[in-house]
Amino acid sequence: MRQDEVTRIYNRNALVYDLMEAPMERLAFGRWRPLLFQELKGKVLEVGVGTGKNLPYYPSSVEVVAVDPSPAMLERARRRAQRLGVVVDLRQVDAQRLPFEDGSFDAVVASFVFCSVADPVAGLREALRVLRPGGELRLLEHLRPPQPALARVFDWFNPLAVRLTGANINRRTDENVRAAGFAQVRSRPLDRLGIVRLIMARKEDGRG
Repeated sequence: MRQDEVTRIYNRNALVYDLMEAPMERLAFGRWRPLLFQELKGKVLEVGVGTGKNLPYYPSSVEVVAVDPSPAMLERARRRAQRLGVVVDLRQVDAQRLPFEDGSFDAVVASFVFCSVADPVAGLREALRVLRPGGELRLLEHLRPPQPALARVFDWFNPLAVRLTGANINRRTDENVRAAGFAQVRSRPLDRLGIVRLIMARKEDGRG
């Protein structure tokens, strides 16, 4: 699916997005999100800020730039930031074409985003480009299950999931992170099935 089609889905769902995800947020996502922000420092880019669910977890010492291609989702994030009193630079931006100079950020953060980027490796290469050498990528993401039988079920349902939500449920995001050129890639399972993972990686010091 093209990125403009994905963006239209998120624009359509923006008003009910938090309501749709509320059960999973209460049961699991809200418990896992803080893991992205432990000891986070410097200037941080959040890719796919959505409705701003991560905004409460940022340390007050960091400078946050947050992007999303959906204007409707960004408006929800803007309202949440105002309600929380969080200072954040919100911009309408496609993850595959980031308008930032090379080496602009100390860290790039995203939660459940690269499942819906049309070309995830291209988006991750952009994240790599805007990171300073030694900078860190932190992702909270759902992946294709490691169990072969369950993986086939996810593959079968994926076209429907994409049409309804704009998100792929069978991406191999840890492999995509490596393909984009990141080093020191670590993928930690957070649920019993190993579907939801905390992925951490770095830009090598020698990369421009």
